[in-house]
Amino acid sequence: MAAEMIIDMTKTYSGRAPIQARLRYEVEASTVLILFGPSGSGKTTILRSVAGLEWPEEGRIQFLSRIWLDTKSGIRVSPQDRQIGYMPQDYALFPTYSVAGNIAYGLGALTSPDRNRRVAEVVELFQLQGFEAAKPRELSGGQQQRVALARAVAPRPQLLLLDEPLSALDAPTRLQLRGELRSLLKQLALPSIIVTHDWSEALTLGDVMAVMGKGLVHQVGKPHEVFSRPANAEVARIVGVETVVQGEVLEQADGLSTVTVNGTRLKGLSNNAIGAAVYVCIRAEDVVVEQAGSGMTSARNHLKGVVRDITPQGVMVQVLIDCGFPLTATITRGAVEDLCLVPGASVIAAIKAGAVHLVPKSG
Repeated sequence: MAAEMIIDMTKTYSGRAPIQARLRYEVEASTVLILFGPSGSGKTTILRSVAGLEWPEEGRIQFLSRIWLDTKSGIRVSPQDRQIGYMPQDYALFPTYSVAGNIAYGLGALTSPDRNRRVAEVVELFQLQGFEAAKPRELSGGQQQRVALARAVAPRPQLLLLDEPLSALDAPTRLQLRGELRSLLKQLALPSIIVTHDWSEALTLGDVMAVMGKGLVHQVGKPHEVFSRPANAEVARIVGVETVVQGEVLEQADGLSTVTVNGTRLKGLSNNAIGAAVYVCIRAEDVVVEQAGSGMTSARNHLKGVVRDITPQGVMVQVLIDCGFPLTATITRGAVEDLCLVPGASVIAAIKAGAVHLVPKSG
């Protein structure tokens, strides 16, 4: 039988929808589950329940062969006995402790020599050499994040829980550390659960994704499959990215990458290396549909395509275009009429390079 994580729980709060989470997935040495959804959807409640910091009124939580919660059987394993590493959104570093002191905090069961040895190992792993004596206020946001993560993994937990691990950082630092975090998680070979509402983080970090909304788990699957094939309209609304396809970087010039998707070339902003596998992500509202043979716009990408489907969505219309890959555009009903769009019509899809997001494909 495959090793699994099972979460089947109900947690109620006054004045808001109950959290009724039902999900299970196979766990390997470095499997990363993403809990994805808007604020208030129940992501952090699930994370804290797995950690033993919240107690659902009913349900069962099982990690591999260990049952941490079973309300029917009266099983309630304490947080300390779950062997979990937990990093909260604000990092919660001890301000009066040094970097070494923060990392050593959960190592009280070790002898002093073993504790010092483990701190040195983790300092090297997280590239914190030279900062051992520094206090958190003396560190950058990225360094604080590394210390918090180092403290979480120092006791060698069985499972790592990260609540919005990059949200406290500025955008450039967040972009840099996203790839670093993925590499670290793979290097640690430590199963993890990560809470995020950022779709690029979900694609970069996750092996499995659970989409949440209003306290319910709506869909579970590989991140790029969930984004490109949402199970229903609610999932589509939550993930908010209509086109997610796999591509490969061919060229780099002037800050732009040329990427190929099933033989179709387009340009986007990225610093991925030539030959890198990426997810090409395009929001439907960033696609301009033109009649074939019309004048060119300032957009860097002009993709020849054929209309495959036209679906009304309230005052807007969603148009599915075959450009060598399926591309979704959202336009007005008036534009559909003006362009005489019908299935089979030849069109040009114009997309500015800044609207083509290239997210590294996780290994």
